[in-house]
This record gives sequence, C-alpha cells and structure tokens, in this order.
Amino acid sequence: MEPHVSDHQSPLPVSEATGLAMPPSSQATDLRPRWTVLDSLLCGAIAGAIAKTVIAPLDRTKIIFQVSSNRFSAKEAFRLIYCSYMKDGLLSLWRGNSATMMRVMPYAGIQFCSHDKYKELLGGYYGYQGKALPPFQRFLAGSLAGTTAAMLTYPLDMVRARMAVTAREMYSNIMHVFVRISQEEGVRTLYRGFTPTIMGVIPYAGITFFTYETLKKLHTEKTKLPQPSPLERLAFGACAGLIGQSASYPLDVVRRRMQTAGVTGSSYATILGTMRAIVAQEGVVRGLYKGLSMNWIKGPIAVGISLTTFDVTHGLLLKVHQTGYFTH
Repeated sequence: MEPHVSDHQSPLPVSEATGLAMPPSSQATDLRPRWTVLDSLLCGAIAGAIAKTVIAPLDRTKIIFQVSSNRFSAKEAFRLIYCSYMKDGLLSLWRGNSATMMRVMPYAGIQFCSHDKYKELLGGYYGYQGKALPPFQRFLAGSLAGTTAAMLTYPLDMVRARMAVTAREMYSNIMHVFVRISQEEGVRTLYRGFTPTIMGVIPYAGITFFTYETLKKLHTEKTKLPQPSPLERLAFGACAGLIGQSASYPLDVVRRRMQTAGVTGSSYATILGTMRAIVAQEGVVRGLYKGLSMNWIKGPIAVGISLTTFDVTHGLLLKVHQTGYFTH
C-alpha cells in the first residue's frame, strides 16, 4: 500500500525533522510562516516519485502475481521480469509508471502534508503542541494521513493497477483507461476495491509513521543527537515499511483482485467473498500473502527512500527560505 509508506512525513517539528538548529525566537517568528502547505506537498510529491520509480519493476511484478492464480516464487518473479525485458524491452518494466506518478505524487504530497496538520491538531487537542506525540496519537496521525490521501487519489490507483497487468494494446494511455472503464464497466468501477484499500491503509500508514517516528525519538534519546543521519533515516524507514506492509498485506491482495477483475475474467465483488475465493483456490499463505517476500524487498526500499527524501528535501527547502532566494 502505498505508504507508500508511507508511511510517511516530517515526524518532528521543522527544526527537528531537518536537523537544522532553529534561529533565535525573533528570527523563528519570521521564518516559520514561510513554510506552507505547498512546501509540504512539494516535498512529499518528490519523495513519492523517486521512491516509486526506483522500485517500479518489482512493484509491477508483484501486482501481476497478486491478480493471478500462478504460484509465486523469487525464481518465477525474476523469470517474469526477464521475459518482459526480452519481449518488450527495458521500458516495459516501467509500464504503468506514468499512472503511478500521477497517483503517487498527489498521494504522497497529501499524505505528508496532512500528517503534519493532523499532528498539529492532535498535539493541540491533547496538550502536546510542539512536543512529540504519545504512541496512540502518533499512530492516529499516520492513519488519518494515509486515509485522507487514499480517499482523494483512489481512481488513479485503479488505473495504475489496470495498466500494470494489461498489454499496451488494451490501454494506450491513462486517459484511455479512464474512458474505457467508464464506458464499458461504469464509473463506479473506478472505486472497486476502495473499502479494502481504506481498511488496509489505516494499519499500514498508522504503523509505518508510528514506527518511523518512534525510532527517531529513541535515537535522539539514546545518542543525544538532534537527528539521525540520512543512512540511519533510511534504515528506520525500511523497518517502518517492513512492519507496516506486512501487517496489511492480505488486504492489498484483495484490493488488487477487485481492481483488476474486469480484465482478468474474475468476479470479485466483496471483500469476504474475494478472501474466501483466494483461500479456497490458493490457500492462505500462497494466496493472501502471495508476493509478500518481494514486498519485503521493495517495500522497505521504497518507504526508506520516501521518508529520507522527504526529510532531506524538507531541510533543503527550508535552507532556501532562510537564504531568502525564494518567497511565497
């Protein structure tokens, strides 16, 4: 699920999240208003785009196995990647990535931005304004951020899944997918699989953000350093993605089956019905957890890159504001 990850956002106040020392209070008053919602959206979009592009071939391969009854193994997965490369060329491994970018950039931007806002709201409501939130509030802020992003960008996720599992001849571009689905299957089809997506994103985003922020907090307490290094952030993000995606993975399989039912010849209509069909035909581990081992490779990489890129971009943009080269 796309945290992807994430998971994901500036878990600490601006000064802490970037590792930059805040100036004296008079300067802080001048600088703080310069950090806007647009800045958070931009940093989140960049973080999501880079992370998803890096792992796109693995992500496409995972989706293909998720929506089929073929048994998954690392050997078969890399065989599929090799055959796709030999048959259609290197760029075929990134088929559907344009739709992924159209989805993940607003998704990641909204998720990171709303995560900051939810933390502010929860911090003010529970009396932790300017301080690290308690565990439950950290989980809640992440879950709300993931849910907000998923609700606003879901049709793009549907389009991306369709493009990943079909030949180029069926859907020539993103708009073609929207038009054909609307005309042949109805507009409501664009939201097929929406419920399992939301059910999955709540634990995924909540656990991912919670784990990442908790690890950073523990690092600060143990080392007395204001921020972990980029490499440490990458490791913390990888751990967060591994735990979050493992917890919500069966629902990810269910949503992919429901999203692609119109082109695979299946008739998955409900969450429980889809789960029963998968378990009956393929078993629990080989069905509901199909492709999880590949997710253990690509998920931590994507989440780690996303969270680290957001923090680094956040810091760089703040430096630009401080030098006065860019103003809103």
